[in-house]
Order: sequence, then structure tokens, then C-alpha cells
Amino acid sequence: MKTRDISLSAVIAALYAALVIILAPISFGPIQLRVADCLIPLSALFGPPCVIGVALGAFVGNAYWFLSPIDVVLGALANLAASYVVYRYRERLVAASAAASLIIGVVVGGYLWLFFPPPSILGLQLPVWLAMMTSITLSSLVAVMVLGLGLLRLLEESEYIKQLR
Repeated sequence: MKTRDISLSAVIAALYAALVIILAPISFGPIQLRVADCLIPLSALFGPPCVIGVALGAFVGNAYWFLSPIDVVLGALANLAASYVVYRYRERLVAASAAASLIIGVVVGGYLWLFFPPPSILGLQLPVWLAMMTSITLSSLVAVMVLGLGLLRLLEESEYIKQLR
């Protein structure tokens, strides 16, 4: 890796962790909106340094707000996989972002039910694991597809990004 790539990974990791920590009340729990996940679609623009950055950022953010080693490790791995999917399938960005949200929802929701009571989804009482997966997937769709794709579009149109290339 080049120095530029390492620096970009570090900046993205720091930004991700900072967003998770600053917005901690809404970044954690059975019903959450992890705004920092809006950085995942940037993998389509910045490539592997972003993939690594969002995974490291999730590791640091989850370690700071320590719930369990399961959350620290699996949360970071979920971000790694989700971000890689966006990078790998960047030519189909909407589908890749939806898949990334599903990965996060299944992985994170797959273990969060161990630590929190299940949320009620639109008044439905689903099985604990399904309720948690649904809740996390829906919030991830908002962060990744709405916020993240919007951010990506703004950056793609930015003169600053054109200079970086």
C-alpha cells in the first residue's frame, strides 16, 4: 500500500469512529441509526483504503463503547464485508448498497439480540433474532442508501475529489 492509501484509511477510520462516538446514543442499541455507515458507499469511490478504513473505524467505535468482544469483532467484520461488496460491485451501486445493508443487518442483528430486548417493528412482535435483524437492516438502509449514496453523489460532483484523482 502507498502512503496515500494508508493515510486515507486512517482518515476514514478516524471519521467513522468519531461519528460513532459523538452520536453514541443513536449509534448503539436495538433501534439505532449508525450515521457513520454513510461512509460505506465511499468504497466505490476510494476503493480498498475505504474498505479498510470503515472496518477499522467500526472496530475502534465499538471498542470505545464496549458492549462485548463479539460486537467489536463481528461489527468490524460486517463493515469490512459490506464495504467490500460496495467496492466490488460499484458499477451496480444501488444493489451493492442494499446488499451491504443486508449484510450489516444480518450479522449485527444476528448477535445484538443477545444483549438487548427485541424492538417492536410496526407493532409486530417478531421472534427476537428476526426483530433485531429487521431493525438493524432498516436503519442500515437509511444510513447506507440514503445518507451514504447522497454523500457519494456530492463528492463525485466535487471539484476537490476531481483534483485528488
